[in-house]
Amino acid sequence: MLEVEEVSAAFGARAVLDRVSFSVAAGELCGLIGTNGAGKTTLMKVVLGLLPTGGGRVRVSGRVRTRSGADIGYVPQKIQLEPDAPIRVRDLVALGIDGHRLGVPLGSRRRRRAVDEMLDAVGVSRLANARVGTLSGGEQQRVMIAHALVARPSLLLLDEPLANLDMRAVDDVVALLARIAADQGVAVLLSAHDVNPLLPVMDRVVYLASGHAASGTTGQVIRADVLSRLYGHPIRVVQAEGRVLVLAGGPEPSGVAANGCGASGAGDC
Repeated sequence: MLEVEEVSAAFGARAVLDRVSFSVAAGELCGLIGTNGAGKTTLMKVVLGLLPTGGGRVRVSGRVRTRSGADIGYVPQKIQLEPDAPIRVRDLVALGIDGHRLGVPLGSRRRRRAVDEMLDAVGVSRLANARVGTLSGGEQQRVMIAHALVARPSLLLLDEPLANLDMRAVDDVVALLARIAADQGVAVLLSAHDVNPLLPVMDRVVYLASGHAASGTTGQVIRADVLSRLYGHPIRVVQAEGRVLVLAGGPEPSGVAANGCGASGAGDC
């Protein structure tokens, strides 16, 4: 569903992405991992057609991506909804069908059925008539996912959707995205700085560092040798208390076991 081929991008004289390549198939959930400033949002914008490339190309569903091209659902990183905003959950999701068109959208049984089905798919049917701004962070994230999916895109992009959620909400959203990818055959690309919540469900990972990327399964990518080449300095992959961490090279921490086939956010590098 998504093919990124030798894509480069820059801001002024600063190279952000340098010949990045990877692919995501239908029904797969792919984690896009990297620290703040690694280029995750830039890559999302390139895939969306909002930023030009300095080289390479993007294909969605086999077609070269243009701004008016293939169907993509998108959940942005920051969602700010005022508690007293007079918009219901149902109305916000419906905007995913016709919010890009001019004029007042026409009601129809088909449109209402599509909204109802998507609200049910993300588990917020009971909140259909609630004001969006009154929902919890996890509930708002589910509504935004429904908004992005209601037009039935082949590719779903989510920019840091787990940020600012509590642990229970993180687990719920991750499980939801895995189920949607499997049940609806949607290719899901999800950016995050910590990959640990994704490990049980992630099919592949794209790890960004220093403008470059390594992609494959977690066992293929999140390894000391691969990440050391990516960062350009020694990296260790270790496991401690059930979590896998990526650490800058140095003495082995006391009580921490080395592990070459896990994954982690790179925040410790």
